[in-house]
Amino acid sequence: MYFFGALDVGQDHLWGLPYEHQTQGEVLDFFMLLRQRYPEAQRLYIILDNRSAHFTPPILAWVRHHNIRLVRTPTDASFLNRIECQFTPLKKFALSGVYYRNHAAQVAGIFRYLLWRNQQKVKPTVRHRDVRVNLC
Repeated sequence: MYFFGALDVGQDHLWGLPYEHQTQGEVLDFFMLLRQRYPEAQRLYIILDNRSAHFTPPILAWVRHHNIRLVRTPTDASFLNRIECQFTPLKKFALSGVYYRNHAAQVAGIFRYLLWRNQQKVKPTVRHRDVRVNLC
């Protein structure tokens, strides 16, 4: 099982779905479902690793016509993608040390974690700092 995840950075909302494979068909299906979550007029920027299934001609043609931009992270720099730091807690709290009888139970555990995580949102505190620059 593979988990395809999306992080709405504006709403701090983590969302995702399980798939059996990581082929262009599953990637395109996920992109279509993601597109349905937002108005078509709103441009979506999807940050991805360099997996070849993300950038096939059918996917590139589809995103071009649906107001989506695909952004590749540099090779060996997945830490630049903000969703990556969400996967460690998901693994720790939903998968590590837990025996699931089947994939359906495992998926239910992942969704319980997502529900809990999205309910824990805290409004970020913005701190301003008075910075003075000497241009001499």
